[in-house]
Amino acid sequence: MRTLLLAATALIGLGGASLAQPAPGGAATDRKVEARLAGHAILPAFSMTLPPADAPRDALVSGKFTAAARQDRPGSIPGTTAPAPAGRPTGISLPFIGQPVQGFSGIKPVHGEQGAFWVLTDNGFGNKRNSGDALLMFHKIRPDFRTGSQGGQVAVERTVFLSDPNRRVPFRIAHEGTAERYLTGADFDPESIQPLPDGSGFWIGEEFGPFLIRVDAEGRVQQVVETRLDGQVLRSPDHPALFVGATPTAGTDFRVRRSGGYEGMAMVPDGSRLWALLEQPLFNANSDQAEGGFLRMLEFDTARGDWTGRSLKLRLEPGVTAIGDFNMVDERRALIIERDNGEGDASLACAAEGQQGRNPPGCFPAPARVKRISLVDLGAPDAEGFVRKLAHLDLLDIRDPEGLSRQNGDRAAAVPKERFTFPFFTIEDVAVVDAEHIIVGNDNNLPFSAGRHLARADDNELILLHVPDLLRTR
Repeated sequence: MRTLLLAATALIGLGGASLAQPAPGGAATDRKVEARLAGHAILPAFSMTLPPADAPRDALVSGKFTAAARQDRPGSIPGTTAPAPAGRPTGISLPFIGQPVQGFSGIKPVHGEQGAFWVLTDNGFGNKRNSGDALLMFHKIRPDFRTGSQGGQVAVERTVFLSDPNRRVPFRIAHEGTAERYLTGADFDPESIQPLPDGSGFWIGEEFGPFLIRVDAEGRVQQVVETRLDGQVLRSPDHPALFVGATPTAGTDFRVRRSGGYEGMAMVPDGSRLWALLEQPLFNANSDQAEGGFLRMLEFDTARGDWTGRSLKLRLEPGVTAIGDFNMVDERRALIIERDNGEGDASLACAAEGQQGRNPPGCFPAPARVKRISLVDLGAPDAEGFVRKLAHLDLLDIRDPEGLSRQNGDRAAAVPKERFTFPFFTIEDVAVVDAEHIIVGNDNNLPFSAGRHLARADDNELILLHVPDLLRTR
């Protein structure tokens, strides 16, 4: 979520620079391929759902703890992109009556239902402290990619709330004393989802532990798995067993960054294995320095419910600070979203300090510069364990010759109309639709992100991209 990611550069000790570093001996350059917009569907930012009837009354109003002090009156906290005075207003205020559907941070097609997708709502409002009244959930949605006035909507067909009635979570949860034990954003930060092939449930990757969580088809927790690398437990500063700050020191028992857990998690086609991908580089043991400009990818055996001990590495491109999602194309190729922390069209970038030009609030102070989808090969890692990048597309340079975009937002008049961009801070959904198309979606961080418009909260946007060259690359 936004509030955690804005602090990422301070946590890594790199002075705000890119996490990417030159590869030893030089990395091979992957090929850029064209992406053409084939459809655009929008779920409005202010889309709410009611909590279950048996949920605590506390869940009827969400976002009460997003300010310095508790605020119970709905709509009393204006949404902004950052704390005042730097933040731009987004036009939507907290707390909310009901639970926001927003924040899609994982996607996977529904087996046997063409055009339907499972999407995961993340932890609520950005961290454990402010999300205790945000219920965790995932949805079955159906975007309508038809052109014209009849299309462009996103139908939410089903919502499943996560719960722990069988007490499988090994620590105290926010709703510990209730029978239903609905889970909240104070318990977990779910960021990636994979349905089980037999339809019996889902695997969810989360960031606070980081943990892998197996739930049944009704969202009830069946198993919570600690993360292990090279035989050692990996923890973040938000792991329930730790009470520490966000910067590791000698003897501190965590290597995973805050908000750096399983942003992406892919399942091989037969369902036998998961590849869990950390969002940001690990710290070196007992250090506040990154182990390198790469991410760890850990293999998990779903039948045994345990890690295999095998891991791979993903080298980050220059300017990339995190990944957004990760899904398999086939048994060895996968799609990965790589992104920076910027938002907004670069044609409306604010002037640099000391220069004449645009100034806030009519410009984007940190516009999107790197938003890409990489096709990688997990089947042929190099001697150091790095996966090979085969090709990529630029989400800031999408062709739209047919004028299918539903909104282009705020950008300079000189930008060609046939150029479509996806200039969001957190782009966290990518999956294969068919042999020539992929679907991509954003996490809108309601009400804290405004990347499409200067002063309007981002919607949940889903785009269908025609990318045959990308999917044919081997």
